[in-house]
Amino acid sequence: MIQGKNKEDISKKRIEKLVRQLELGENPDREGLVDTPSRMAEMYEEIFAGYRMNSGLDVTFSEYTDAIVAKDIQFYSMCEHHMLPFYGKIHIAYIPSSVSFDNTKLTYVVEKYARRLQIQERLTRQIADEIIGMGVKGVSVIVEAKHLCMKMRGVRNDSSIMTECNRGIMEQKQFREHAHSLIYTPAEPKLRSVL
Repeated sequence: MIQGKNKEDISKKRIEKLVRQLELGENPDREGLVDTPSRMAEMYEEIFAGYRMNSGLDVTFSEYTDAIVAKDIQFYSMCEHHMLPFYGKIHIAYIPSSVSFDNTKLTYVVEKYARRLQIQERLTRQIADEIIGMGVKGVSVIVEAKHLCMKMRGVRNDSSIMTECNRGIMEQKQFREHAHSLIYTPAEPKLRSVL
């Protein structure tokens, strides 16, 4: 280990070196490419920040309701098979026990697991497992995503992939169907001013 350097500095330098070694038929010293290795190292630090994140689900309050639904949480992740992005939206419905989470923390849970090398099935399961692990009665997580590894290469298809994971009482059909109706019911249209 190099003295006086932290682990992140060493990792960034290694990434820069590896990117420069890619032989793609380009001159790595060309004006437009000369700073690309350092830009990629910075980008990797940002998009893979989930390995260092805490979701903060331990921040709770004692208000109670029958169910809480967070719809359309946007996410971006990187497929571990080809290191190409997949992205979309995540819906989370949970039935609290005696406490509820600060709702912004649900977004942090998504970020914690999405900002890693991932597959959609694992992402869905990890989110559900972390939330059920906090003592809620049940949780349903639905992920809708488009995969650039399917669109840019291979089958070259623009289809969406959906995955679902249910834990606790959400494994029971009646609770799951109720959660789905909350997730997929459109919001009321905004009232128009008469002025």
